Amino acid sequence: MLKGNTELDMRGRCSAGQKVLTSLIIRLALAESFCLDCGIIALDEPTTNLDRENIESLAESLATIVRTRRKQQNFQLIIITHDEEFMQLLGKSELADYYWRVFKDVK
Repeated sequence: MLKGNTELDMRGRCSAGQKVLTSLIIRLALAESFCLDCGIIALDEPTTNLDRENIESLAESLATIVRTRRKQQNFQLIIITHDEEFMQLLGKSELADYYWRVFKDVK
């Protein structure tokens, strides 16, 4: 991390959200590097501990990945989340063919 022209050691300084976002970025980069023919990206609660700005950035990044992979025949993005605002952000990009909303104990 840079503050002005000074590089700061971030060990022990990252928030929980920064750690989650870094983990997601690393996992997506690894998936892109080693699984070019793999058609599934699955994310479980990817917005946990993220602030609004990072949630919006994640939604934009996922939309870019979907646009890039759209021509791939076997591509699927699976997101498990309770964050309805995040899903609305993804929905604005109009890239999903469909969504499932699952309810517990609905009669």
